[in-house]
Amino acid sequence: MAERENRRGPRREREEAPEFADRLVAINRVSKTVKGGKRFGFAALVVVGDQKGRVGFGKGKAKEVPEAIRKATEQAKRQMIRVALKEGRTLHHDMEGRHGAGKVVMRTAPEGTGIIAGGPMRAVFEMLGVKDVVSKSIGSQNPYNMIRATLDGLKKEASPRSVAARRGKKVADILRKEEAAAPAEEA
Repeated sequence: MAERENRRGPRREREEAPEFADRLVAINRVSKTVKGGKRFGFAALVVVGDQKGRVGFGKGKAKEVPEAIRKATEQAKRQMIRVALKEGRTLHHDMEGRHGAGKVVMRTAPEGTGIIAGGPMRAVFEMLGVKDVVSKSIGSQNPYNMIRATLDGLKKEASPRSVAARRGKKVADILRKEEAAAPAEEA
């Protein structure tokens, strides 16, 4: 029996091995008034990503802060999406995302620009691995809505490879002539 437990131990560690970075975006303390006074609970909002094109968010509620963060992190890992990045540093094209009253605008940026984004959006871009982006949040400043709107926009992104596959063409046919000439010169 002890041998089986020893064999299971390292296997669990290997399953946890994918290095996901996480960022705590918001903690909300909520109280419920009961007969003897107040009961406090905590809600946590966490963004998780591998900084190589995968990102997800989760929310967790519990009586203690660490437990709420743990629940949110687990949910975020289950709800990850993959986003294609241009040159591994920026978005392929400009896009908008919406959720409820929240609207976000995200624009591709030249190298060296950095992440120009507000709090919750910045967390998403950092966990995604985007290095250059310009974004603006319009409408709702609620962090839940901002993150959902950002992910909505990122889901709409289409890389030249995916567009070419959908149309049944080559990537060179999809890209503009100056964009297609630049990679050919580098090779």
